[in-house]
Amino acid sequence: MSLDIVKKIVKALDDKIGNDIQVIRIEGLTIVADYFVIATGNSTTHVRALADEVEYQLEEAGIKADHVEGKATGWMLLEYQGVIVHIFLEETRNYYNIERLWEDGTKLDISELLD
Repeated sequence: MSLDIVKKIVKALDDKIGNDIQVIRIEGLTIVADYFVIATGNSTTHVRALADEVEYQLEEAGIKADHVEGKATGWMLLEYQGVIVHIFLEETRNYYNIERLWEDGTKLDISELLD
């Protein structure tokens, strides 16, 4: 189920021109989530638009967010049934460098998720 959610999220981010979309499978490394999906927006408006598109497309599929935070910041977090979505401004993403923190996870090829 989580991978199906990841595919919908990646498609939503891609539809709104999210930058540097990455998916990291962290299942087995933590109880926090099974996957992280990370993307960058060009502005706070773009970050919000990306998050809104994720929420819209998943709600259309009958999936509601378990948690959303950061609507007024350069980092939005959305949580869906074991999938955590991080949408950053570039400088915020570079500062927190989540990819480095979870480098033991498995990076997925997003082109395979967009099929």
